Amino acid sequence: MTVSSREYHVLQIDAFTTHKFEGNAASVVLDAQGLSDDEMQRIAREMNNSETAFILPPDGDDHDLNVRYFTPSVEVPFCGHATIAAHYARAILGRLGSHSVRQKSRAGPIEIDVREIDGDYHVSMLQRPPEFQAPLSDDIASATMAAVSGSVADLRSDCPVQVVSTGHSKVLVGLRSRAAVLGLTPISAALVALSRDIGSNGFHFFALEAVEPGVLTTCRMFGPAIGILEDPVTGNGNGPLGAYLVRHRLIDFPHDGTFSFRSAQGHAVSRPGIADVTVYIERGEPVRTRVGGAAVLVFSTTIRF
Repeated sequence: MTVSSREYHVLQIDAFTTHKFEGNAASVVLDAQGLSDDEMQRIAREMNNSETAFILPPDGDDHDLNVRYFTPSVEVPFCGHATIAAHYARAILGRLGSHSVRQKSRAGPIEIDVREIDGDYHVSMLQRPPEFQAPLSDDIASATMAAVSGSVADLRSDCPVQVVSTGHSKVLVGLRSRAAVLGLTPISAALVALSRDIGSNGFHFFALEAVEPGVLTTCRMFGPAIGILEDPVTGNGNGPLGAYLVRHRLIDFPHDGTFSFRSAQGHAVSRPGIADVTVYIERGEPVRTRVGGAAVLVFSTTIRF
């Protein structure tokens, strides 16, 4: 008896960079229709990136394709860098040129913009309207700093520790200096416990101090509760960060219009990358964010079941 096999094309993409082995690595499984939830989870565990994206056909008229995201241990509703990787993979394989698509995920539909620039592609995503929870207590702020071996004295007094979401929530923590951000050492068990208490699985630390010219912020993101001790470059962190900077008046911005900046991340784990962030502002308040970046193909392979 002959048993038919199923083959799936997998690409390894480094997002938020043009250099291989930098930025944030994601695997992309093209034409993932036919894979079970268990098979997707097993592939994500095997690839062992912070997230693997599985591209599926649409299941409704309000979107062009469906994408599911798995860490090595669990499915998550949305992932920024894996979205960049997924649409970069589609663009380079299909030679699609500049285009826009509407993508569905467990976090809801979003608009993706792909621009061909000098023979390569820049991908950006219009994230969901920002949602701000009430600032966390001083005790939680202190516990958060203790969970990354940091000092409460490094917290900026004008930056409340706060959960913000543009699709997948992050705890935003503003520090006084780039050195303070780069000096953090995460304690996995403590962060996991805090994630349960707070109800958010990622901790995004930032400083308004750049690592290079033309960059506004230096960031790090820890998410051990979903199997990611430290994420190199985080679309779901830098989008909320843009909205947070406007909400708390931490930068100069137009009352109506847009504010754009570049955010550096990944230096602490030797995978530097840059996220391009645009905040759409109405009447002095952030209403949407767009996060984008470059990407590069590292390798492609085939998985056969």
